[in-house]
Amino acid sequence: MDAAVTIENLKKSYGSVQAVRGVSLTIQPGKIFGLLGPNGAGKTTTIRCLCTLAIPDEGRLEVMGISVVDQPRRVRQRLGYIAQEIALDKVLTGRELLQLQADLYHMPKGVARQRIDQMIALLELGDWADRKTGTYSGGLRKRLDLALGLLHQPDVLVLDEPTVGLDIETRSAVWDFLRQLRAAGTTVLITSHYLEEVDALADRVAIIDQGQVIAAGSPSDLKDKLGGDRITLRVREFTPDDEASQVKAMLLDLPFVQGVILNAAQGNSLNLVVERDPGALTAVQTTIEKAGLPIFGISQSRPSLDDVYLAATGRTLMDAELAAVGQRDLKKEKKQAMKGG
Repeated sequence: MDAAVTIENLKKSYGSVQAVRGVSLTIQPGKIFGLLGPNGAGKTTTIRCLCTLAIPDEGRLEVMGISVVDQPRRVRQRLGYIAQEIALDKVLTGRELLQLQADLYHMPKGVARQRIDQMIALLELGDWADRKTGTYSGGLRKRLDLALGLLHQPDVLVLDEPTVGLDIETRSAVWDFLRQLRAAGTTVLITSHYLEEVDALADRVAIIDQGQVIAAGSPSDLKDKLGGDRITLRVREFTPDDEASQVKAMLLDLPFVQGVILNAAQGNSLNLVVERDPGALTAVQTTIEKAGLPIFGISQSRPSLDDVYLAATGRTLMDAELAAVGQRDLKKEKKQAMKGG
């Protein structure tokens, strides 16, 4: 089966900053593909290149077999793009914005009228279609945004962080709608830093970090490859480095422990990969207590996509998010200091 989306060795830099460093992805038709990673990982740059909004430095990109670089106009006919930030003209009604979108795609009037009515019904906008979008809630604006992206019936729909800022009920409605699109044969590519979103929706997922794909496959396969269960142990709220190393060596001697990762960003917590043994948690607790050490917190769980990320990078996705926020804040402080000087 020919791929709906092909990305090979994509590279993109902004000045001295390498945003994407050789990303390769293949997405089959009629599937939901999740691109997971922290803010600043390169997700948005990747899809901007795919959607003809940025010119790649290197790489091959195709949508339904059409070159993104060589035939961008044809690609736009086959592609729908919904950005993270919703930009709607607040003085126009939902129906007027849909008509404007139809005009941009040069739809015949009869076809446009029919599709607009279909989108309004499909996304349950009937009570609001003729009201100005400035009166819409966040959930209604997201529905209208989806309608705009789907109006020309694209083969591939790309959504950048589709549920950021939405309440739980609206997020659930968006998830259900994306599943309906998949069932109808539409290929969907979503970027997200919500683990549960990608785990619940995606047929396949690629985890991206610092502009590179660090893991790819179905969510279940990625988790199964890790093997065993996970035990997260915090000896103290902030465990000293030497003590954490001592405990790591001690736990590695236990026969059911397959590996231990030290997570410095969370006070040197220890993340254990263990065989699926109901007595594993008790055995770890007993080992720590016999060594005369405290236990600040301990839990056992099945592998998650966050464990996949942790195994590949040595930090959790939340740690990466916090680090990215810290770097942005530091850059702002430096700029303000330079202005002040």
